[in-house]
Amino acid sequence: MSGAKDQEEFYTKLKSQLQDTSLWPSEYLYKFIVPAKSNQVKIIDKIFDNMGAVITTRKSKKGTYISTSVNVRMKNPDAVIEKYKEVAQKVDGVISL
Repeated sequence: MSGAKDQEEFYTKLKSQLQDTSLWPSEYLYKFIVPAKSNQVKIIDKIFDNMGAVITTRKSKKGTYISTSVNVRMKNPDAVIEKYKEVAQKVDGVISL
């Protein structure tokens, strides 16, 4: 249960930082790491589909993970956080940076 509390604290802090450092709407760069042996990158692509996102991927040195960067224009900090939550819910084994 403390994990959920920690997550909410993280998102509250992130929202505050985003409000303080950017004028909205603004470009935002998401970074995710997913296991390479799965189709998790496709799920991330689908989550950001039809948003004008520029998505780039790169395999790790050993090929076990894929780094995914998503550059997209977001309307406000709440929208940024909603996408983080959606990715965390739908993508198995994702690490959000």
